[in-house]
Amino acid sequence: MDTKKSCQETTRLLEFLLRLGQAYLASGEQTAEVERLLRRTSSAYGFARSRVIAFPTALFLSVGDGEERQVTIVEGPTESLRLDQIDEVYRLGDLARTTQIEPQVGLRRLTEILRQPPRFGVAGAIIGNAILSLGLAMLLMPSIESLTAAVVLGAGVGFLKAINRGGPVSSVSLPVIAATLVSFAVFLAVEWGIPIDPLHTLVAPLVTFLPGARLTLGMVELAYGDMVSGSSRLTAGFVQVLLLVFGLVVGASLVGYRAENLVDAVATEADNSSHVWLAWLGVLVFGFGVYIHFSAPRGSLPWMMVVMLVAFGMQRLAIQFFDTEVSGLFGMLAVTPLSYWIHLRLKGPPAMVTYLPAFWILVPGALSLLSAKYLLSDVGVGIEAMVSVLIAIVSIAIGTLLGAAGYKSLSEYWNRRRSIRISQALRR
Repeated sequence: MDTKKSCQETTRLLEFLLRLGQAYLASGEQTAEVERLLRRTSSAYGFARSRVIAFPTALFLSVGDGEERQVTIVEGPTESLRLDQIDEVYRLGDLARTTQIEPQVGLRRLTEILRQPPRFGVAGAIIGNAILSLGLAMLLMPSIESLTAAVVLGAGVGFLKAINRGGPVSSVSLPVIAATLVSFAVFLAVEWGIPIDPLHTLVAPLVTFLPGARLTLGMVELAYGDMVSGSSRLTAGFVQVLLLVFGLVVGASLVGYRAENLVDAVATEADNSSHVWLAWLGVLVFGFGVYIHFSAPRGSLPWMMVVMLVAFGMQRLAIQFFDTEVSGLFGMLAVTPLSYWIHLRLKGPPAMVTYLPAFWILVPGALSLLSAKYLLSDVGVGIEAMVSVLIAIVSIAIGTLLGAAGYKSLSEYWNRRRSIRISQALRR
């Protein structure tokens, strides 16, 4: 009976760890960190010799008590989680690592998290995408026509994503469909004489499809030595960019434009230096749109705003002294430890909730999309632009690594100092 009970407990724990690992991967967590979190959770439940191998598309796990071991594999997640779901997953993981929840209860809680509807419903997804598109347009090209186009097209893309939530359109084809419709609408407006700049107007409504975070995390995993995970994330990210560009080309061709027209259909320039205040306001508008569209957890909006403002401020400061491609390093160097500090010291939302939106502020994905458009019109210029994008992605990845390592070192130093003070106090 004891052996049977032990086997059942091991099976339940194994299933719980697998489901929890899937949820971490769906949250966008690094594979090395997923492995570490699952090993710590397994050890907390008395299985110190667990083995975990995580990839973006698969999860291998082995647990046992030394005499018998159970080994299994499960596929990776097929969809990404919203910010409110990410918050719940990490809070559940914190409870599991301190054994404050039984595996069976944890499984039921995971099912509830994955099934819970968005906080702001379908309307929130549509309106939120329109607002975040407006915020990004305020950063890129703050003209009345571009801002209006961003709101209208952003709402349209939000509507498409809301429809996709029901399942009639596959997640693979949705970026192509959205990019085609946005491109068709933009170049139709250009054909009608509306003075908008396609180079920037096309980016804002599609920003949530841009794989900036995926590309950057792929570089981080390559730096950690996770060749398979890093390569697969980078490949998936670049394929997503190409799918978006393909949709843009198709939409432009429907109106009668060619690939090079994606770059210079109209010549409208805005004096961004005179709109510095509008750019800072755009960060706040963008953050509010992200909060609604991705259904961020309650109480997280102030923390998200702080992190995005710090990221944007550090990037703008770095641009004064360094090349634009390198500026992302300084943004993530400040944002990464700040996000962990907010979560661990100030009891704020998980770090993934606060610093994931910062990737879009630093815009590595938008840079890659613009460079791919240049590649279609001028191969020489396009290749040079793609090299600049790679430098930008590497700089952001290095900033993330250095920021996380710096916070970990300082945290360990503070913990040692506190332990020493406690020991000295007890001796007295």
